[in-house]
Amino acid sequence: MNNKVKVTFLGGVGEIGKNMTAIEYNDEIIVIDAGLTFPGEDLPGVDVVIPDISYLKANKDKVKAIILTHGHEDHIGALPFVLNEINVPIYGSRLTLALVENKMREYEKIKYKAISVKPKNVLKLGSFTIEFIKVSHSIAGSLALCITTPVGNILHTGDFKIDFEPIDGVMTDLARIGELGKRGIKLLLCESTNVTRKGYSMSERSVGRTLNTIFEKNPDKRLFIATFASNIHRLQQILDLAEKYGRKVAFTGRSMINVSEVAMKIGELTYKKENIIDIDKVDKYEDKELLIVTTGSQGEPMSALTRMAAGEFKKIKLRENDLIVFSASPIPGNEKYVYNVINALYKLGADVIYDELAEVHASGHACQEELKTIHALAKPEFFIPVHGEYRHLRMHSLLAQQLGMQQRNIILPSLGMQVELGANSMKQCGFVTAGQRLVDGTGIGDMGSNVLSERKQLSEEGICVVVVDINNVSGTVTSDPFIITRGVVYQDEMEAFVQDAKAAIIASLKEQDLRGMEPAVIKNTIKRNMSNFIFKRTKRRPMILTIVSLD
Repeated sequence: MNNKVKVTFLGGVGEIGKNMTAIEYNDEIIVIDAGLTFPGEDLPGVDVVIPDISYLKANKDKVKAIILTHGHEDHIGALPFVLNEINVPIYGSRLTLALVENKMREYEKIKYKAISVKPKNVLKLGSFTIEFIKVSHSIAGSLALCITTPVGNILHTGDFKIDFEPIDGVMTDLARIGELGKRGIKLLLCESTNVTRKGYSMSERSVGRTLNTIFEKNPDKRLFIATFASNIHRLQQILDLAEKYGRKVAFTGRSMINVSEVAMKIGELTYKKENIIDIDKVDKYEDKELLIVTTGSQGEPMSALTRMAAGEFKKIKLRENDLIVFSASPIPGNEKYVYNVINALYKLGADVIYDELAEVHASGHACQEELKTIHALAKPEFFIPVHGEYRHLRMHSLLAQQLGMQQRNIILPSLGMQVELGANSMKQCGFVTAGQRLVDGTGIGDMGSNVLSERKQLSEEGICVVVVDINNVSGTVTSDPFIITRGVVYQDEMEAFVQDAKAAIIASLKEQDLRGMEPAVIKNTIKRNMSNFIFKRTKRRPMILTIVSLD
């Protein structure tokens, strides 16, 4: 028996999203989180990106469970795909599992076992003992984990903040973290998202006070609030304010409707049913009687608010003096989409309030002073920063060193890295296959770089299809080539372009003896000459598809 614990980083390090970490002792593995991320512009047509779980599949019999820290998509979004290949029990808080259940309805063929846990619960899984610890975050039911292993305790913070005015009245359990620190923490795995921000994160209740002022000062306006559907505590404050100021609430956006229903069903969100109306009924109420809570805080192209801003949302037409509040900050990379929507709203004559103008959003992640508090309480022997891009991990490492941690006791992880933890040691011990799997429709991980290259070429340069009929005996072109293009030239240039292209193709084929020539050779000749013709004409390199019909 090897008296070492291995920690394998399968996602969430050197990147934002698709969080997944495996902790292994001999023939036992527990997995922490199974998240996804959304594709950037370099992955056209891709739906979502999930971790590569080749290592877990190769050690399928060792995997005992998946432990979920909370219900955000970057921590639970990959579950349907993971459970389809490694079906093990999952553990999480009541809200987390309710969100998982809602997600899994789209994957009815996958049967799974879910076990609900609460803060202070202790779970025994083979050689591991997991204690669940209450933490504040931007979603209810968030948990940190203290994992007792044969070589010592590992504290995984999950996503957290220290909110001294939590909406549910229960703070991050600093006392318990302090007790565990006195007992001894071998390794701290701590999130790094806001490590670049000094001070403390703003309390969620501060957002409520700002929203209260907005309600109070705009009694006659039709009010819209866009926020994250998963931020149950934000939604609770919004609903409480709507009741206080006599406004009916209409939810719109698929995720907003689904999550609010799930949260109410399990008692995480409370409101009077008579205060909720269907979005189809909003025209029956005066502006001062209405609050529309919507998706679209990130400028997502198909979200309800984005479609309203574009005048494409049939159920609601925005008008002058409507007030729209973005109760969320743009996720890095989403800024231009958010500001495009804000600009469109202003052009419609609406008033807009967003985070640059008022305290309408509070981050769910710990800033520097909160991170320092966790380090001071936990007193870890070793430290690995997680949940962040490399710059975040590096900054967190420096922060830990400022607090007295020796650099030799810190490892900056990367995807696929394995770290071996002993009774008195920590070292990098190798790498496993890791990275991203692309989900596109029903295809998972079956999309090669050639497919993505072709999609980028189509989106950036267009496509040209050329059909040529050739008499195989005489080697002559029997009719005018047929040419169709999309995204290559403007419509008013099309006729002249096609005529010149036909002439260029015929001229190039006349230079060769086509009798008995293989169709593939002829196609390549046409493709090469057509590509040269188009580049000289337009300076573009569209995708060219050639079809050769031999008589």
